[in-house]
Amino acid sequence: MENTNNSREATLPDPSSPPPRSTSSSGLPSSKSKCAICLDEIRKEDGKAIFTAECSHSFHFDCITSNVKHGNRICPLCRTEWKQVPLFVDNRVPAPTFPVQTGFEDDEPLVAQSGQPSGVAAAHRQALEIKLLPQVSAVEKSVARGDFAVLVHLKAAEGVSDDNDRPETRAPLDLIAVLDVSGSMEGTKLHLLKNAVAFVIDNLGERDRLSVIAFSSGARRLFPLRLMSERGKRQAIQAVNTLVAGGGTNIAEGLKIGARVIADRRWKNPVSGMMLLSDGQDNFTLSRSYSHSHSQVRLRADYESLLPSSRIPIHTFGFGVDHDAELMHTISQVSSGTFSFIETETVIRDAFAQCIGGLLSVVVLDQVVEIECLHEEGLKISSIKAGSYRSRVSSDGRTAKIDVGDMYAEEERDFLVILEIPRCEDESMPLVKIRCVYKDAVSREIVRVESEELSIQRPREMTGEEVVSVEVDRQLNRFLVSEAMSEARVLADGGDLEGAVGVLRNRERELAETQSARARDGLCLSLSSELGALQERMSSRRMYERSGRAYAFSSMSSHSAQRATARWPVCGSAAPQAYQTSSMARMVSRSQELGIKTPKPSPARRDRS
Repeated sequence: MENTNNSREATLPDPSSPPPRSTSSSGLPSSKSKCAICLDEIRKEDGKAIFTAECSHSFHFDCITSNVKHGNRICPLCRTEWKQVPLFVDNRVPAPTFPVQTGFEDDEPLVAQSGQPSGVAAAHRQALEIKLLPQVSAVEKSVARGDFAVLVHLKAAEGVSDDNDRPETRAPLDLIAVLDVSGSMEGTKLHLLKNAVAFVIDNLGERDRLSVIAFSSGARRLFPLRLMSERGKRQAIQAVNTLVAGGGTNIAEGLKIGARVIADRRWKNPVSGMMLLSDGQDNFTLSRSYSHSHSQVRLRADYESLLPSSRIPIHTFGFGVDHDAELMHTISQVSSGTFSFIETETVIRDAFAQCIGGLLSVVVLDQVVEIECLHEEGLKISSIKAGSYRSRVSSDGRTAKIDVGDMYAEEERDFLVILEIPRCEDESMPLVKIRCVYKDAVSREIVRVESEELSIQRPREMTGEEVVSVEVDRQLNRFLVSEAMSEARVLADGGDLEGAVGVLRNRERELAETQSARARDGLCLSLSSELGALQERMSSRRMYERSGRAYAFSSMSSHSAQRATARWPVCGSAAPQAYQTSSMARMVSRSQELGIKTPKPSPARRDRS
């Protein structure tokens, strides 16, 4: 029997906690005392206009007009569809109407793969390097330790080419773009979104395929899964340029259509991915919610059931200050994707560029790491620190596995194996060896790579001071900082901003005293900078709600997956982006060289010079 770490279950309310005040029997906020939209009390003495709907639920007039003007005419409490709404709501921008679509088995066939170029398959069989490092190189014979860390370091090789002129040298991609076109996206946001998607289309190759889904109050497939030939690119850009904003925000419906496109396709490229962007809260899908300690807690199981059964990574993008950062982070985490926070509208193209820079450079697929203990008596694996990656330790503690999945060219993965080391009379002790099994993304071959055995010395007495490996210390810091961010976010969501800042400040102080930080390690400098930035975003409730929560979730996503995400400071800042690969950096530079341009309104043609 195996123990499973890193459970992905949705966070449920603590049954021991007192119920929220003024709630109905369903657990929802009572409409008699609070507005279900802003969660403030409804009191006549405040002088605010009150709107009472035909279902008898009441709201602040300003809140409900803001909600209804984007096409949402469903009561947030009882889900009744209203026939009457405030008379002077601006209805000039109608909600888009989406026809019912029953099947998506019309994806364009893949380009027939020609024979492998000389040397490509051989090069990719060595796409992964493994290195093992102990926390210290020696432990006295008479000492037993229960928390000895071994670092498993994986590094993917450089990609052969990311040039679309040589498409056979990289793995082709099936990309599904799921885009929010609700009323709040009207104007500059929608123009910048069209510009960013056009950039993605321009940088896909002729063997890549793209499908576009648009959602507001409903969802539809705007563009089928088609090859990005010159003709396919023109058609895709024309389709994107027809987008208009209007209606509410139905993220679940967009996810559902995206999952259907993935499930119904007749052919599959080696690499698949989904990009989901939204700037608002899902105001159509009821995922039981209630008010508690200044925050809104939601059960996410209904969204998780909508994800593609094939578990392709969904990279989510929270646009602006009003999106649902918790939901977007949950979707990305469950699907092994990433969550990026786009605080400044003008960098949306850079964020998309970084994402596709990775997706277009995948060299390793379906990777599993197998760990085996070597010393026969008393040596056991007590736990695995693997971040968001699923890990399993066998019941006897002698073996373990980590599901790593895909890796981009030049990406690195670091996992800490925590061992129980017994006393030993031998001069040296073999600890572990590692085996990696993965699929080469280009040659499609199954590859097995084994590490050398890792041993430590067992002297009678230690001479001099124990020296901890800088590499191991760096990764311990990453895990501790990520845990501190998670703890601080929970405290902030509970209303204790002072406690949250205290947790971050203490971790920042402890980080500065570590060996790797004193050595001016790049990752530790980045961690320290993020701890400081998050403290600033928790300086007030307003600041935390507008950017702090999203910043925390994006940082946690990046460090738990060891993959670059966009957040503030964003791509293009002076500080290097943690985990950013060369392919990502090149794509971001390509985006920034274009400058900020507003797309021309005509959907018929686009200057591709």
